Amino acid sequence: MSSSRFAPTSAVDRLVLPLDVPTVDDARALVSATKGTVGVYKIGMELQFAGGLEFARELAADGHKIFLDVKLHDIDNTITQAVRNVAKMGMTFMTIHAYPKTMRAAVKAITEDGVEDLCLLGVTVLTSMSEGDLLDAGYKGPISDVVEDRAKDARACGMGGIVCAATESASMRKVLGDELVIVTPGIRPTGSAAGDQQRIMTPADAIIAGSDYLVVGRPISKADNPRKAAEAIVQEIEAAL
Repeated sequence: MSSSRFAPTSAVDRLVLPLDVPTVDDARALVSATKGTVGVYKIGMELQFAGGLEFARELAADGHKIFLDVKLHDIDNTITQAVRNVAKMGMTFMTIHAYPKTMRAAVKAITEDGVEDLCLLGVTVLTSMSEGDLLDAGYKGPISDVVEDRAKDARACGMGGIVCAATESASMRKVLGDELVIVTPGIRPTGSAAGDQQRIMTPADAIIAGSDYLVVGRPISKADNPRKAAEAIVQEIEAAL
């Protein structure tokens, strides 16, 4: 587990719930249904383009930890200025695609401005991608090699953590030591459908492997009782710890 200043301090802290719903009203209802059982709410592109950025500010102002999943990748100045603006929003986490030049531009913003409460996460390889997908995109090595290279780049650039599949957590923990936090999507409780995820793991196995934060979406948001589903996952995390 990471010992960085961004490391979680409880089982609840470790659970990240994506608000991948069509409207802010839907997101507000999901937050209300799970409040107290989730440590971080993640706002991705679907909600960002439906009023989610203002809702992110609202949640942060109410004391919630917010993960703005923007996956930035652009020219240096655009990245630097975008990160500066996100830092002013009160976000706890935000994602940057783990290309060295892009990450350096992101880190420049928080270093120059003295920002200490925004954790920049380098996205290594999306958990929806298979070896074949990576080959189609022009990468020659196996996923594990690409993830390792990008994790090392994230550390060298001064990022706060990485996003990778839980199946890669153990090897990435050996690579990174306890310097960076590891955030893992593609978490599926036993018996849950994989959906569009390729590289998945149960909550307990992910924690044992070295993940710090677990992103669990549909098993909670699509459950008949999202609160109970979240509580069950937190209990599984606690048992693994």
